[in-house]
Amino acid sequence: MILWKLLTIAGGLAFLVLAYWTISPAFRNDGPETSGTDADPSIGPVGTASATDPVLVGAGDIASCAQENDEKTAALLDRVVATMAESGAETVVFTAGDNAYENGTLEEYEQCYGPTWGRHKDRTRPATGNHEYALGNADGHFQYFGEAAGNPGAGYYSFDLGTWHVIVLDTGDHCELVACAVGSAQEQWLRADLAASRVFCTVAIWHDPLFTSGANTSSARFLLPLWRALYEFGADVVVNGHEHNYERFAPQTPDGLLNQEHGVRQFVVGTGGNGHTSLDIPRAPHSEVADDATYGVMRLTLHPAGYDWEFMPVAGETFQDAGSAGCHGPPPIDAVP
Repeated sequence: MILWKLLTIAGGLAFLVLAYWTISPAFRNDGPETSGTDADPSIGPVGTASATDPVLVGAGDIASCAQENDEKTAALLDRVVATMAESGAETVVFTAGDNAYENGTLEEYEQCYGPTWGRHKDRTRPATGNHEYALGNADGHFQYFGEAAGNPGAGYYSFDLGTWHVIVLDTGDHCELVACAVGSAQEQWLRADLAASRVFCTVAIWHDPLFTSGANTSSARFLLPLWRALYEFGADVVVNGHEHNYERFAPQTPDGLLNQEHGVRQFVVGTGGNGHTSLDIPRAPHSEVADDATYGVMRLTLHPAGYDWEFMPVAGETFQDAGSAGCHGPPPIDAVP
């Protein structure tokens, strides 16, 4: 009888341990595995989701004086900002480039972007697009946004939002004027920034997507050095524009291999208002959800150990996409390409 009781107690303890490690990873403080980085092994997912967790909301390919769709997406920003203010949560608006058509001049920003998305200029952290560089520079972009856009001529920068690290990169001229290559100033800055970050969850925002089913991007392998740095340091999310559609990809390595444990999830959100780009059929590998007929914005709610995503359509449209995922640390050294 005593032996039976001991076996029963031991079995119960084993079940509790197994359950803890199976269903509650968001509350463990394991810290990321290191992969040749300076990652602090004490950093890990701590805390639980809260109504006051901050929000990133935005899109790319936005404003033009020749259309009014950006007014519709700006109304979504108004709604999100008002709702989050009621809960006490901080809201940051992002742009994923091609913010003011056709050439991103200061006049176009002031007259076309300003009356719509410009309503939230004081809370906006923008990225450049190729249209910002259409005249050979992005002077209008940097003049309009000022310090919030980073250093003129090199619009890459980072900041912390809640328990997340947010990185904005500058690929707006397809990496021709602001280089993305290995050893470039931007790539070296990115690696140093990632190494210095002491938070567990990371999202990066820029214009050109590496993965897409759209017709605008035939090959964007010039982005690989940036993707490899983000993957090696355990980044969780990438948000892009350029393709005027919405597409969500499963977590992938820089080489496009499915990796649910350590891959980076990419969203294309070129849905800010300035036209649509058709999606190829069949779609790109690991494309999970896509739509090429709806304007809208992406809302990312940033929890201590994960995030919720929600694609919000403009009034009168029905396409939506929403879900949740956890953050992760860097991959093992032998998994880095």
